[in-house]
Amino acid sequence: MTPRHRSLAPPELTAGSASCSVVDRRSVVLGLAAVLAGPITGAAQPPGKAVRIGRLSPARPETDAPFLDAFRKGLHELGWIEGQHFVVESGFAEGKPDRLPHLAADLVRRGVDVILAGSNPGALAAKRATTSIPIVMVTTADPVEGGVVPSLARPAGNVTGLTALGHVLNAKRLEALKAAVPNLSRVAVLVNPLSPYTAPFLKERETIARELRMQLRVLEARGPDGLEPAFATIAGERIDALMLLTDIMFITHRRAIVALAGRHRVPAVYGEREFVEAGGLMFYGASLVDMYRRAAVYVDRIVNGARPADLPIEQPTRFELVVNLKSARAIGLTIPPTFLMRADQLIE
Repeated sequence: MTPRHRSLAPPELTAGSASCSVVDRRSVVLGLAAVLAGPITGAAQPPGKAVRIGRLSPARPETDAPFLDAFRKGLHELGWIEGQHFVVESGFAEGKPDRLPHLAADLVRRGVDVILAGSNPGALAAKRATTSIPIVMVTTADPVEGGVVPSLARPAGNVTGLTALGHVLNAKRLEALKAAVPNLSRVAVLVNPLSPYTAPFLKERETIARELRMQLRVLEARGPDGLEPAFATIAGERIDALMLLTDIMFITHRRAIVALAGRHRVPAVYGEREFVEAGGLMFYGASLVDMYRRAAVYVDRIVNGARPADLPIEQPTRFELVVNLKSARAIGLTIPPTFLMRADQLIE
């Protein structure tokens, strides 16, 4: 598939709707933290000796590879040379969050200088394993609600990094889905009840459903064996479309999920770009690859003397709408041209 880039600004979906106001009120508060954070620039020079960076990932190595590659690229752009200025020692949970505490403790025992932790559970596991080793997290969840840090502007302790605050965008994703799928009224929301992303959504579900004037049917999948039954329910109840909440298990099995959505001809919106690159219909959110590239700046600053507590947590300033036209054609969906004009990228 060849991507076709658009030069349009990020979409503002159905501005003025009541559901937007729920999200926007929170965005004002969260945006203030981003303003307080300000731009972060690279340090003057790479370290004089090799820094041991412990990568704590909730995913499998092959799933994590694009993110770790982006992080390495970020360090290279700051003048770091792998093997000379840094080495990476990794611990992969293979999609099993209960393994994260053991992996975090192992990285601490190995004496790494910095931990690069993915996801809220990963950051929490690292934080519980050490109070002295700096931790740079990359998460799409809210690290304040998740108990990782007390504040985005003043994270305190030994944890800092980046968050996409992905759950804040759930209403926006549903708006995008409604704009892309004519006559949509019933949407399935696939969740992992064990995920930290599920509870915030469930708190807002009724408000979002009422203000977007749609029915939301929450379906659960605790593991990959729950995916087929969930899609069977979508087909059996003739639900119009699907939104997937962020979860490491879903990301790990994204190709199977995209294949099921295609087989059942279900339009779906995802919170990670990787789903669309695997053949999914639509993505709205921040790029994790870009966030990991930015995480290198935090490591650079910390190695050159900055304290994690003094580095505010960064949020994305730009969100993307990506639509896979090939997938739309495969499920027989005709997307309104006015919606396509809002897209930052169309995949032909």
